[in-house]
Amino acid sequence: MSGTTLHDYFRSSAGYRVRIALNLKNVAYERVEVSLLNGEQRSPGHLARNPQGLVPALEIGGGTVLTQSLAILDWLDHAHPEPRLFPADPIARARAMAQALVIVADIHPIDNLRVLRRLETQFGADAAAKADWYRHWIAQGFDALEVQAPADGFFGGDTPNVVDCCLVPQCYNARRFDLDVARWPRLAAIDARVAGLPAVAAAHPDAVASRA
Repeated sequence: MSGTTLHDYFRSSAGYRVRIALNLKNVAYERVEVSLLNGEQRSPGHLARNPQGLVPALEIGGGTVLTQSLAILDWLDHAHPEPRLFPADPIARARAMAQALVIVADIHPIDNLRVLRRLETQFGADAAAKADWYRHWIAQGFDALEVQAPADGFFGGDTPNVVDCCLVPQCYNARRFDLDVARWPRLAAIDARVAGLPAVAAAHPDAVASRA
């Protein structure tokens, strides 16, 4: 699709999910960096795209801007059906959505940069306390996902699905905060299989930063 622009931050796990999905579906796009560390998400231009002041924001032409990573992945599945990220069967879809939401709704929101900054400014949390907070919530979510994870393949079976798109960025974040994902052997194995795919490797923050 021509005229598709992704506004994201290279280390944003939400942006990372969307990059993985775009690459898996072979959708061409232009990427624009929005530095969260420099506060560019609160600039007037970005707030016009996303009043929440968050990333990612996906412009798809005709003045249409989509926000919230899971909503963007859902749109991608309708606009570019193959490879499918959400199962067609309603029960399987609900289960995949629930597993994805363990990361998207239960881990990520309370571990993101604005929450960590609030812990520091309102409650005096130092770097060690913030890192401990971060690891705690990842571990709690991964404990639940590990018992649901398949022994082989991907969460999506033979091909990655929405859960796999969410898992890889969260494992990346875990390692950044010195949390050993080997504690969850099934998740670690799935992460390695998904991250090894060329389309997914191209979405990695280091790969994105090197092209900036």
